[in-house]
Amino acid sequence: MSPGVIGSAAGLFAVTNIDDIVVLALFFAQGAGHRGTVRNVAAGQYLGFAAILVAAVAAAFGATFLPERAIPFLGLLPLALGVKAAVRTWRHRDDPDESAGARSGAPRILEVATVTFANGGDNVGVYVPVFTTAGPTGMTAYVIVFLILVAAWVAAGRYFATRPLIARALSRWGHILLPLVLIAIGLLILINP
Repeated sequence: MSPGVIGSAAGLFAVTNIDDIVVLALFFAQGAGHRGTVRNVAAGQYLGFAAILVAAVAAAFGATFLPERAIPFLGLLPLALGVKAAVRTWRHRDDPDESAGARSGAPRILEVATVTFANGGDNVGVYVPVFTTAGPTGMTAYVIVFLILVAAWVAAGRYFATRPLIARALSRWGHILLPLVLIAIGLLILINP
């Protein structure tokens, strides 16, 4: 792998996934104090991002799974999860155990994967031309760098969620912010095809 390809891959990953750090921090805050949070968030992020890579690599080789017109409908996934989380927050608004945003366990792997995939669905359109022009060797380098950086993104999300000032804010407002962020992501995907 040449340093130029590594740098390009790292830059492309950072630009297309910067919003994931906020979502990851919210997931970590949601699962604060619950067993399996780190495992579930990391596994979900890898699963969702692997699905993005599979779609991008397949499309670079000529296969398409979704017509271009169907991609905005991926926004329905985080929108539905956001509405579900908002309803859960509203229903438990008076519960003393829920007052600080507590939840009944760590975020679920498929929940994190679904949000990751839907939020990154538009990345497929960016990755395909890059992968196509990079060829098989360059594409492999991009995929390896991306997979390494997923771990860095998970670590960054956890880092931000555990900073005392941020952790207090997320502890107090995370149960409201997560549904709002998921709904906003869903609406942005639906509105901006």
